[in-house]
Amino acid sequence: MAVHTGQSVAKAAGDPEVTRGRSRGTGKPPGGLRRSLSTHWYAWAMVAPVVAVIGVIVGYPLVRGIYLSLTDANERNVERNIGVNHLPATYEFVGLDNYADALTGGQFMSTLGWTLVWTVSCVGLTFALGLGLANILNRRIAGRSAYRMMLILPWAVPGFVSVFAWRFLYNEDRGFLNKLLAGGGFDAVPWLNDPTWAKFSVIAVNIWLGVPFMLVALLGGLQSIPGEMYEAAEMDGAGPWQRFRHITMPGLRSVSTTVILLSTIWTFNMFPVIFLLTRGGPGEATQILVTQAYKFSFEISPRDFALSSTWGVLILLLLMIFAVVYQRVLRKQGDTW
Repeated sequence: MAVHTGQSVAKAAGDPEVTRGRSRGTGKPPGGLRRSLSTHWYAWAMVAPVVAVIGVIVGYPLVRGIYLSLTDANERNVERNIGVNHLPATYEFVGLDNYADALTGGQFMSTLGWTLVWTVSCVGLTFALGLGLANILNRRIAGRSAYRMMLILPWAVPGFVSVFAWRFLYNEDRGFLNKLLAGGGFDAVPWLNDPTWAKFSVIAVNIWLGVPFMLVALLGGLQSIPGEMYEAAEMDGAGPWQRFRHITMPGLRSVSTTVILLSTIWTFNMFPVIFLLTRGGPGEATQILVTQAYKFSFEISPRDFALSSTWGVLILLLLMIFAVVYQRVLRKQGDTW
């Protein structure tokens, strides 16, 4: 028995197949990264410029912003040149004091509340309208191509052009909407000068800009659902609502989860609509987090770079938390993202 065991050990030790099997079982051999670089050097060479550009455009400002959020930097104590005189930076490290002040103060929480209302309202209404229009345009109707072009048109027009056009429509004295109301015997509406009406106005403009994206994405998802499923359900006696509930919505689940995530992130950070339409007014009624952070850094005096950076980092953290929670909810439902 002992001799047999010794021969087996010796055979295993000298068998090259066993040796290769052990090396495979223990993981990658030394020099795996070097071998990958030599084998896929072209892919690494193509990716390297993109990584470098992202590092310069995104990475450095992000690190710089996080650093400034831990200081008391403002317009008066940062490094600057006044004529021929060079003034060094005198701001100090304050740790997490800026975050504590932001989270315990009323301004951040009130702005966050309106930002959440703005985001949920825009995303929910945009998705509902996009889904309804996509279902209509997925049918064989006369002039379907023309309708598609007209509904996608707001997406093709630059955002700032659309916002300025809506500002003209909302003008209290000479705006087209108030002229229509006056023609019907109604009083003029202060679309952008009343806090409540201003909120409805900015939501309407953002929906106008967001529906084409939802329409295109959901229409593509609808066209990927086999028509035979609807025919079989109709033959089994399923009504329109049952077909929509049990075929359309499950078939659109993968597309819907993606567009809702993207739309939420875009709407949460939708700077142009708020800034160009109301500049956060009247007062602070329509100010969202990203426009308020901009105001700290560019509009108030002295400009508060530390507070602006703090709000920017908090915005990033909130979106990251949302993305993580969203992903976990999808996993529990059996979806992948």
